[in-house]
Order: sequence, then C-alpha cells, then structure tokens
Amino acid sequence: MTTPTPAQQAAILAEALPYIKRFHGRTIVVKYGGNAMTDEHLKQCFARDVVLLKLVGMNVVVVHGGGPQIENMLGRVGKKGEFIQGMRVTDAETMEVVEMVLGGQVNKDVVNLINRAGGKAVGLTGKDGGMIRAKKLLLPNKENPDDLIDVGQVGDIVQIDPSLIGNLEGAGFIPVIAPIGVGKDGETYNINADVVAGKVAEVLKAEKLVLLTNTPGVLDKAGQLITGITPKQIDDMVEDGTLSGGMLPKISSALDAARNGVKSVHIIDGRVEHALLLEILTDHGVGTMIKSH
Repeated sequence: MTTPTPAQQAAILAEALPYIKRFHGRTIVVKYGGNAMTDEHLKQCFARDVVLLKLVGMNVVVVHGGGPQIENMLGRVGKKGEFIQGMRVTDAETMEVVEMVLGGQVNKDVVNLINRAGGKAVGLTGKDGGMIRAKKLLLPNKENPDDLIDVGQVGDIVQIDPSLIGNLEGAGFIPVIAPIGVGKDGETYNINADVVAGKVAEVLKAEKLVLLTNTPGVLDKAGQLITGITPKQIDDMVEDGTLSGGMLPKISSALDAARNGVKSVHIIDGRVEHALLLEILTDHGVGTMIKSH
C-alpha cells in the first residue's frame, strides 16, 4: 500500500467531516473481541480508533469479551470449557477463573492499551456501582421447550444502571466494561459480552452498536457477505440453520438493540485494520448493517 500524499491525507480527513458532525456528542458502543483483541497490530489499530473517535467528540463505550483468554486459563488449571447454544457452562470454579480473567487481566489490558494510545480509559465490571443486575439464565431445550437447561453461573440481565457510565463520559473518560453481573444476593454471573454490549447500547440510547467479529459480517448460505439485513431475514436464517453457534447470541443481541432504539447495529470484521474508523467515518463499510425494521 502506498503512503498517501499530504494532499490526499487532507482530502481523507475532509471526507470524514460529515460523519464527525453527524455523530458528535452521540454514543457508540463497541463490543471488542476476536482477532482484534489478540493480534498485536490490530490491538494498536483498535486503541487508536477508539481514542480518535473520542477526541472528535463521540462517546465511546467498550464492552469486551475474553473467550480465548478464559480457555487458556481453564486449560492451565486443568478444566475443559463446555458450550451449550453458544453459552459457556459456568460452574463455581469456572466462574472464579472467568472473573479473574475478564475483570482482572483482560479488562486492565484493554484499559492500558487505550491509555497508551492517548485516551483516558477506566475499567469496570458490572459489579461496580451495581451497574449490571443479573439473574440465572435458563436456556430452553430445543427438543423439549418446557425443559430448561441450567448452565451454571451464567447470567440474564435484569437491569443496567447507566449513571456510572454517564459520569465517566462527562469527565472525558472511556468506560471499558467486563461482562460480569451481580445477583440480588451478591452472586456473580458470567454474561455473554455481545448481550451486555447490546443492552448497554439500548440503555444509553446509543447511535450505534458495533460488534467486532472474526468473520466479514453476516454470511449467506454460499458464504457471501450480506451488507444490509432486516430482522425478518435474520429469523429465516436462524430457522434454516444458516446462522448457528457463536453467531446466535451476537445476532440476537444485535436484533434486540435494533428493535429497542439503537439507530444502527453493525457486525464488522475485526481482522481489518482500523475497522472502526472505516465503518463509522467513511462510506466504505466493513460488515453487515442491521436495519431496525
């Protein structure tokens, strides 16, 4: 790739102006995961994108996952991860590992990354300020819908209190949230990060929810990227099995957000350099945009 001339660089910046103007003061919730979270170069790109969006006046809120890091730590303590319908089965011992990895290691890594890129990030879990209230999630059994599956300390969000996020944003900070919730008796719950990002976007009445993935976006049966899609088309794709596994929680949280006031939801390819800037500040998208109806 050739380096653009100074004139081309100025033209690129000028082209971003309408987007900067349109989204100034608006909230963008970003779910950070996948390769963008493990590849060193992509990590730097992500951090710089977040800082740039913040500096041009957008309120960026980051919600992160940490699946590979959790798997790695479980392996080190001799436990094997198990998934049902895309959700991690979480017994008490696994929950300790999940909280240690997500709330400690991964959260602080992301905070440090953004701070080194020139931002002011603050790490939180849903326990901080009682931000994410949760209850035990029971999954319906596909063979017998009346039979509910208990996947351990996996949480279903009851309520999100946005006041702590609002206070941090008002003071110029970038909140970085680990997807851990707290029950009414103080119990800890592991919550799918896509679900947390979707609900945070709804509560904050976000302009955009952006989910970084390891795929080009939503793919059809032939493996081709679908750039725009409606909830009805998504229902059909789940029904016929085109969408399955780890894409299911991502899709359902994206749909909920689109139906509940988030203006646009983007499932984008986190393996692309500066994917966030491409999606938000240019005409050239890098994924699938879900229209609200």
